[in-house]
Amino acid sequence: MNAAARKERLIDRLPAVRGVYTENLDLSRVVWFKVGGPAEVVFEPADEYDLRVFLTEKPDDVPLTIIGAGSNILVRDGGVPGVVLRLGRGFSNISIEDSTLVAGSTALAITVARTAQREGFAGLEFLSGIPGTIGGVLRMNAGAYSQETKGVLIRARAIDPSGVLNVLLAEALGFSYRHIKVPEDWVFVGAEFKITAGEPAAIAARMAQISAARNDGQPIRTRTGGSTFKNPPGAKAWRLIDEAGCRGLRHGGAQVSEQHCNFLINTGTASAADLENLGELVRQRVRAHCGTDLEWEIKRIGVPLGDGAHG
Repeated sequence: MNAAARKERLIDRLPAVRGVYTENLDLSRVVWFKVGGPAEVVFEPADEYDLRVFLTEKPDDVPLTIIGAGSNILVRDGGVPGVVLRLGRGFSNISIEDSTLVAGSTALAITVARTAQREGFAGLEFLSGIPGTIGGVLRMNAGAYSQETKGVLIRARAIDPSGVLNVLLAEALGFSYRHIKVPEDWVFVGAEFKITAGEPAAIAARMAQISAARNDGQPIRTRTGGSTFKNPPGAKAWRLIDEAGCRGLRHGGAQVSEQHCNFLINTGTASAADLENLGELVRQRVRAHCGTDLEWEIKRIGVPLGDGAHG
């Protein structure tokens, strides 16, 4: 028996669960860029209790990476070692109780906005312009069209690495621009949002305006990951990128969008390395042009090809 055959599989070290483990899942199938290597193991828990059991019993030396809908993630070509956690349908609930909307962390932001509109509640229209899930909305303090998550959140529910469920009031999240202070290894499982009664037709009209603005200004029908860089204080990332001469810039199969140059595009043949290297080239050119260091908004996970995600 060779060394590879004798090596213990990670999946054999993981706790018994009611959810599903999948080995070597090609993550390019689930992220919007359509690039990247495999996950050593993907875990999709059956429900909140199943997730708590997993976190409580998971070996401490096994790395855990949390992903949502994959809209703002770049998976490197070597894949992701350890366990990738993807919450599924058991966390997609949406309900309205008085002036509060309750949503699970895998509910799509646009579905939450549409549910509120259909029931005659306003306040969450901006969510219709944000790709991804409520978990990602919380993690990024996502915002669009002059509103941010911090302005509508009442409380969030998150499970920490020891399996303890924490209920966090909005002020406890430590919101700032595209950032919160909740540790990266806490898993959001749901949230409650403020809503106010409104006229469904008027709410729908506002959401239609947001949709039209996105269609006109963003390359949403391409293989992209959304906004690539955070806006620096007092500036717009896209404008700095444009002024540095990067609109349409290419590297391998990756390109800076001609339509909105804070978006990177997989033209069809890009690798994750192409996209990441192009992003770094953009950062270098902007720094040389105006002295500003752009900060990545897209989350980059995994290892480069050849580094050996899992042998």
